[in-house]
Amino acid sequence: MYSGSSDGEGHEVTHRRIPPASSMPWVRNLRRFIGSGAGLGSEALMELETKRILLEIFKDKQQKNAEAGTIPSFYRKAWAQSCKPEEGSISSRVQRLAKYRFLKKQSDLLLNADDLDAMWVCLRENCVIDDATGAEKMNYEDFCHIASVCSEQIGPKCRRFFSPSNFMKFEKDESGRIAILPFYLYVMRTVSLTQARIDMSELDEDSDGFLQSTEMESYIRGLIPNLAQLREMPDSFVNMYCRIAAQKFFFFCDPHRRGKACIKKVLLSNCLQELMELHQDPEEEVTDTEQAENWFSLTSAQRICDMFLALDKDSNGNLSKYELREYADGTLTEIFIERAFDEHVRRGKGGGKNLREMDFDSFLDFVLALENKDSPEGLTYLFKCLDLHGRGFLTTADIHTLFRDVHQKWIEGGNYELCIEDVRDEIWDMVKPADPLRITLADLLNCKQGGTVASMLIDVRGFWAHDNRENLLQEEEEPEEE
Repeated sequence: MYSGSSDGEGHEVTHRRIPPASSMPWVRNLRRFIGSGAGLGSEALMELETKRILLEIFKDKQQKNAEAGTIPSFYRKAWAQSCKPEEGSISSRVQRLAKYRFLKKQSDLLLNADDLDAMWVCLRENCVIDDATGAEKMNYEDFCHIASVCSEQIGPKCRRFFSPSNFMKFEKDESGRIAILPFYLYVMRTVSLTQARIDMSELDEDSDGFLQSTEMESYIRGLIPNLAQLREMPDSFVNMYCRIAAQKFFFFCDPHRRGKACIKKVLLSNCLQELMELHQDPEEEVTDTEQAENWFSLTSAQRICDMFLALDKDSNGNLSKYELREYADGTLTEIFIERAFDEHVRRGKGGGKNLREMDFDSFLDFVLALENKDSPEGLTYLFKCLDLHGRGFLTTADIHTLFRDVHQKWIEGGNYELCIEDVRDEIWDMVKPADPLRITLADLLNCKQGGTVASMLIDVRGFWAHDNRENLLQEEEEPEEE
């Protein structure tokens, strides 16, 4: 009876079973309707299209990555340099220790003062005196013999100066001989520049090949005891002197005003050579004119500091436009002073015009530009002031506007009447611009008279010097003839 009832129940279940969805026509029709997209709204269609596009992009990116393979190692180097170790970490300490050991090794390879004296003695003892000129010279055989003698007395660290390529760098006479003095000066300059590079690299905290203002001032401060003309500097003036001296390096070696100067550019600049001239003993013949012309001399630094203090009437450490007008006995035009503040002086925190004043560093740049008008850096500084509309060029109207203030001061000084148009035409003849309708900075640099042109447009004294240039040349030649 049990088995019979089971069969009956199983038979009933078979009749009530739901057929598979695939066998139902309405299900097939619904799937076909949805799959075609005809039954979807605009949002659903947009979602499907977005998903399809993203899938294609993902597959394309995967294919490119598979074809590219691994990234070359030189890409990782730049990334590693940008990720500098944290201050105080083990990586930072290891980096500093490695830098110290490397610079110490390079310093040990340099010739010291005793080595240079010994080399000079070897050169003089093994050279030949030219009968015609009396100059001390050596041929290549003497050069090689001196190299072996110096290696025995000094050591192998001097051998690199006695290479054939170094011998070929110097001018030779008919007998193939070179003078020993230029060669010795070459060795001294190489040693001096290498030592300067090592000293600057030690002060370069982040090891990026650039020096910031504080690092440059520290380098100059370390040189002061070794410079004969600065040994008598008062201790109270050292910090001010370092600030004045460092500013010239940044004026010429940091043209984009990023606040850091490239070490290589500093080493190759004339500024470092001018600073090293102070090694000369003050008891030797050093005229007052030479000291005044050398920016790094103590006389020049004190002159600039006294000049700033004299202009700063309210003693607030900054110069207003009114105070700066007294610079150079008031011979600079007002429009130039205005433009200098517009281009090279930062605005005050309040943003008002009355708050804009020139600090000491900006004043140093101002003086450097006026005292080095013929240099590319000085002329670039002045051209920004002359370019009244910031267009990168000067027109005849700009020249007329700039010279109008010079003309007014010229007449007030009791000079003869002159025509502004004639001066404008003379400037155009001096510059000879590539475009006859405008003068660019490149034109002023190429004509080699850009400093004179700038002086004529900003300083009545500069125009007077140009107008009386022939008389000034005669006055300079008369003492020589006597």
